[in-house]
Amino acid sequence: MHIQGLYCGQSQILQPGNEATGIFKKPVSQVAVDELGIKGDVQVDKRYHGGPDKALHQYSLASYRRIVAAYPDLDGVAVPGSMGENISIGEMAEATVCIGDIYRFGAVLVQVSEPRRPCWKINTKFEHNDLSEFIEHERITGWYYRVLEAGDISVGDGAALLERPNPRVNIDYFNTVLNMAQPSRSKLVTLIDCAGLANYLRVRLEEKSAQLPA
Repeated sequence: MHIQGLYCGQSQILQPGNEATGIFKKPVSQVAVDELGIKGDVQVDKRYHGGPDKALHQYSLASYRRIVAAYPDLDGVAVPGSMGENISIGEMAEATVCIGDIYRFGAVLVQVSEPRRPCWKINTKFEHNDLSEFIEHERITGWYYRVLEAGDISVGDGAALLERPNPRVNIDYFNTVLNMAQPSRSKLVTLIDCAGLANYLRVRLEEKSAQLPA
């Protein structure tokens, strides 16, 4: 596998609500990465984006094809980088990436920490009020990384899977359980026990599990 695309951007205004957003990214050939992500890349709403467990975002190229198939008018609009992601690698998708996976991207070591949760800004940017719902329902959310070793990444660098501690819990399965109205405690425990899962999400899942009937 190789890095096919890198993207970063500054804060821009999203109309018509005049909201600041970091979803607009531009392709670049090389980036410097530290524990908070790409240096110079902006995540505006720190409640939902950015921080050590959401340092880098990747979106699947296959998921773009599914979006365009469902929304033909987005052909040429829903293109790599337009979901606000930082990385494109053709072979990687929700069904092939697992929570806790450790990858080497160029000189950078990263670990998959959680799926992305799509928000209303996707709807506004692409002018489809149900697009984020479609993305969540189809479980094509993309995923986040934490950075274990800082360094530089260039387009064309190798991308190698080094460790897979949770081979049964890919992003697609994780999203499937999250989307259930009332998942079983055993399914939640499977997620909770994942090595490398973002700690705040683990706490939320533990709270949800505790609320289920015995």
